[in-house]
Amino acid sequence: MEFIHKKPSRSKPQEHNSVSHLQSNFQNLNQESRDAMEGSNLKSAALLEQLRVHLASGAGKELVEKIGFVYQLNISPKKLAFDEEVFVVDLKKGVVSKGPYEGKPDTTFSFTDDDFLVISSGKLNPQMAFIMGKLKIKGSISAAQKFTPDIFPKPSKL
Repeated sequence: MEFIHKKPSRSKPQEHNSVSHLQSNFQNLNQESRDAMEGSNLKSAALLEQLRVHLASGAGKELVEKIGFVYQLNISPKKLAFDEEVFVVDLKKGVVSKGPYEGKPDTTFSFTDDDFLVISSGKLNPQMAFIMGKLKIKGSISAAQKFTPDIFPKPSKL
């Protein structure tokens, strides 16, 4: 009797770029959400539109009561602080809009489009992003600490 020893096949672990993985996850957002942020070329505009819809539906009322701060997001397509698009996440009123905040926001964040997606998904800790220079913060640090990935609605799976 002959025993044949077969080595178990080990498939190579798939390397995946977390940014491209996130981009494919966010592709599930509906076309209306992608187009609604007034012609933005940023991938993160779709996520911000989802947050806008979530807050407008009344489902985000808890966030407004819990957080109560105004955040301005300066998001650059590629390089930090170049060709920025500005969005406001007003968690005092429960509104997300494009354009600078009229007045003084509690906190202003600056990051690239890809870094925003990675941070907002929870794949990169915001404190680590700050230390690594991927996130700039101006204003109230205590308000900044309340702007966490869990405020963003999870993309729906089709």
